[in-house]
Amino acid sequence: MRVSLKDVALHAGVSVKTVSNVVNDFPHVTEAMRARVQRSIDELGYRPNLTARHLRKGRTGIVALALPELGNPYFAELAAEIVDAAAAHDYTVLLDHTGGRREREILVSQGFRTRVIDGLILSPIELEAEDLEERAEQVPVVLLGEREYDLPYDHIAIDNVAAAREAVRHLLSLGRRDVAFLGARRGSSQPARLRLLGWRQALDEAGLVADDRLIAATDGWGHADGAAAMAALLDAGHRPDAVFAYNDLIAIGAMRVLHERGLRVPEDVAVVGFDDVVEGRFGAVTLTSVSPDKAFIARQAVESVLSRLGGARHEPRRIHAGHCLVRRESTLGRV
Repeated sequence: MRVSLKDVALHAGVSVKTVSNVVNDFPHVTEAMRARVQRSIDELGYRPNLTARHLRKGRTGIVALALPELGNPYFAELAAEIVDAAAAHDYTVLLDHTGGRREREILVSQGFRTRVIDGLILSPIELEAEDLEERAEQVPVVLLGEREYDLPYDHIAIDNVAAAREAVRHLLSLGRRDVAFLGARRGSSQPARLRLLGWRQALDEAGLVADDRLIAATDGWGHADGAAAMAALLDAGHRPDAVFAYNDLIAIGAMRVLHERGLRVPEDVAVVGFDDVVEGRFGAVTLTSVSPDKAFIARQAVESVLSRLGGARHEPRRIHAGHCLVRRESTLGRV
């Protein structure tokens, strides 16, 4: 049978109210009393009924998370961080996959009208400002990623221009001069444009002319896209001495083609990726990559939703997450 608050109270010799105060971590309980009740909780194996607790507050205990591509390790790793951050607040995460398609992002942003969720964390790719302006649902929304919106929602992102600039500066510091950019998107992807801008700024700072022939566009974010982009550059007679890729998957695909063409990484071509996914740390040549602070992004996203649920009325915030460049064998060689 399920252990109840009353069972714990009888075991500890205290009132049900006292047990409730301990379970809900109310401050006006002495340490001695808290320890006494906790011993009974542990001995009896009591587990609080989180559903009932949320319902008493008029909530469901569920936060929705909508991401563009679950097959991309970056989003999978970020989702795991958000699930952990939500669990720390006794919340469950409902996961949705949008595919980065505008119609699906609109459906997610406007389609939760049955009060199944308390808040929404959304990473949009193609969603427009007017789509969010028309939201009828009043649950809190937090935006992730680099799409800029002049809207009353908290927004969490890293500085993509600065991160890309740092990555290219690293390549230039190694004496590389012909730096290609792989992953310029065919379409309206704002993150790709920002990372391309950082590429241009770093070259300009070094007194180098950005060679647009070294920019390779892709349709997607995956290994095959990176391989195709790298092959297209080489087939056109453009052989860079360094590559800055939009993300790690594109970088890994590019490294495969370089290997097939008899080019060594990093001796012939140094490579930098973006996202610092686990896969990049375990290849035959480990990948130098820009590493966003995924744990910080996750905590801030969950806490932003919950603070709004708690009645916070502060102005919408643009929260900048940190990043660092993790240097590995694809630029430094084996050390």
